[in-house]
Amino acid sequence: MIKASDFGKNFLWGVAVAAAQIEGAADLYGKGPSIWDTFSKKAGNACNFYHSFKEDIALVKLLGFPLFRFSISWPRLLPKGTGTVNEEGIRFYHEVIDECLRQDILPYVTLYHWDLPDALEQEGGWTSFGINNAFNEFVTLCASEYGDKVTNWIILNEPFGFTSLGYMLGIHAPGKTGVTNFFSAVHHAAIAQADGGRIIRAEVGRANIGTTFSCSEVIPYTQSDSDLLAAKRIDTLMNRLFVEPLMGMGYPTADWELLEKFAISHSTWRHTSRLTFDFDFIGLQNYFPLTVKYNAFVPVIQAWEVKAKNRKKPHTAMGWEVNPNSFYNIIKQFAAYPGIKNLMITENGAYYKDIISTDKHIHDTERIAYFESHLTALLKLKNEGINISGYMAWTLMDNFEWAEGFQARFGLVHNNFKTQERIIKDSGYWFKDFLAR
Repeated sequence: MIKASDFGKNFLWGVAVAAAQIEGAADLYGKGPSIWDTFSKKAGNACNFYHSFKEDIALVKLLGFPLFRFSISWPRLLPKGTGTVNEEGIRFYHEVIDECLRQDILPYVTLYHWDLPDALEQEGGWTSFGINNAFNEFVTLCASEYGDKVTNWIILNEPFGFTSLGYMLGIHAPGKTGVTNFFSAVHHAAIAQADGGRIIRAEVGRANIGTTFSCSEVIPYTQSDSDLLAAKRIDTLMNRLFVEPLMGMGYPTADWELLEKFAISHSTWRHTSRLTFDFDFIGLQNYFPLTVKYNAFVPVIQAWEVKAKNRKKPHTAMGWEVNPNSFYNIIKQFAAYPGIKNLMITENGAYYKDIISTDKHIHDTERIAYFESHLTALLKLKNEGINISGYMAWTLMDNFEWAEGFQARFGLVHNNFKTQERIIKDSGYWFKDFLAR
């Protein structure tokens, strides 16, 4: 059986959360509305972390995690996105950081985890070039306020996720659709990740700076030319679109005519210097691989996912394929970039339908098996010499899981959203035992 000590004494173990998914108090203490408050209106009190952060950080400690990754809500600090600062919001994150330090837990702060101030969305959000000045103001404020306490910073969480789901497919906030919206949002987010890195570097001494990318191994359904090309298009979007401009390689236009057309029509896309930043680490967030086949009837990408259940493959309650070998493969794919100095797994986890027994125990054996198999694959990579410095489980407790609402439970800790009672699942106790060994 694997154990944490197999990864080395300097390997960092953490658990991750996000402000919009756990805080609650969405319209209290001076906070402005975010795009998710406007788009969903269902998060409500979420996990009430705003009022119970001390107890929840104590849970992080109890489970044995030395690192806690959380995000700062942009509209809680700047209700209008820019301008007037909400001092109550400033104070709250000072208290969260101080509590982490008091409990000897290392804070990893994510600056943008999808909760854009709605006031900025009214001006175009990530499709507007003005978003970059607003984002830089927010990052500068965070660096000024918390830079003497926080060393570890993550600029963006999954830029492909929030640009594709929110600005092309419309299934996440703010609900916009279309290729034009998507590529505008992509370009401004790519600028933001590099700008944010430069600001933290200039403002925070000894900062350890990263950004995170969602990633999935993309597997062609067959070895036909059409399926191979379809897989290449999806890989370009999901895995290459943000990391390659960051490395000074420009946008990955060579394998897809559509991207080349956008590069030509947007002259600023040819200027790579502002898109480039030398991050100390790159965070990878992986949950599943994607098997795709060519489909001429799907607009733009001409590709279609072949679901795991239709291929009789193991899958989570989200329908996501469970494949630790693909976890291994996609990490190797990113590790092959010569510009990446250090990798961290900043999210990994699974949703299964937990059942609470009459004695309030949650025996989530499937989740434990998921973690154990993926950590075994990660250890193999470490032993092969891949520079991976940490792993963060998603997530501390069941939360507001975006478009899935409160149904999709990824937590190591069960949360009763009516009473806010927390119950540690067997997977939480498994991690506690794993980290102690």
